[in-house]
Amino acid sequence: MVELPGGTFLRGDAFDEGYHADREGPVREVSVAPFAIDATAVTNAQYAAFVEATGHRTDAERFGSSYVFHLLLHPAAERHVLGRVPGAPWWLGVTGASWHAPEGPGSDLDGRADHPVVHVSHHDALAYCAWAGLRLPTEDEWEYAARGGLEGARYPWGNDFTPGGREMCNTWQGHFPHRSDRPGGRTGTKPVTAYEPNGFGLYNTSGNVWEWTLDAHGRDERVIRGGSYLCHASYCNRYRVAARSHNTPDSSTGHGGFRCARDTEPAAPEGRTAP
Repeated sequence: MVELPGGTFLRGDAFDEGYHADREGPVREVSVAPFAIDATAVTNAQYAAFVEATGHRTDAERFGSSYVFHLLLHPAAERHVLGRVPGAPWWLGVTGASWHAPEGPGSDLDGRADHPVVHVSHHDALAYCAWAGLRLPTEDEWEYAARGGLEGARYPWGNDFTPGGREMCNTWQGHFPHRSDRPGGRTGTKPVTAYEPNGFGLYNTSGNVWEWTLDAHGRDERVIRGGSYLCHASYCNRYRVAARSHNTPDSSTGHGGFRCARDTEPAAPEGRTAP
């Protein structure tokens, strides 16, 4: 984990590029106490250790299904499709899709131990945190950490999405949602340490997977941050560091994960030792 000193920062969208319904603005000063946060999202290997130790069954496993992006559906899972999401037909409800079968029955985690765990609900994330002696970050903590010390920037690395032509995060390339221009037309998660870390040493706070936070959104939902491998300027530019969205706490998808946080003690004044 990365220990951060906390302090005051400017939270929110300084460029008026977000969705007003998401309430990213206005830009305002926010203070956070010292805390520690995972440098990466929780991996499949880490989540497997939790399940092995506790026998935890995720909401997706208990409900019997989860949501898979249509281009990622495993061929063996075609007969397990329950239907498409109204208004977002690229999402398929798939019987048997879960954290260990992320593209539905027939898929597995081979070669993806270091990828972020997906198909985990807010409830599942909280269960992992309780087992690990940790917690989810608050939304303020998440944005403070994601910014990496850059004040008011669009992204964790600055204002240019591809500085010098370099790809800085895992978002959609191609014509969303019908064609991926990545090698082999493949999309999906990448290892949690893919791309360069931000100024605080955090990886993939833009793109790859959405991350649950501790905070409520309205009465019945929870805030998610960071965007995912499906974000694209033509449809969803929520890979910006100020961007936010929300989901019900029992929901799970093939592009949703989390990272953990914990409280830390403030540094002792110079010349004194902490009790």
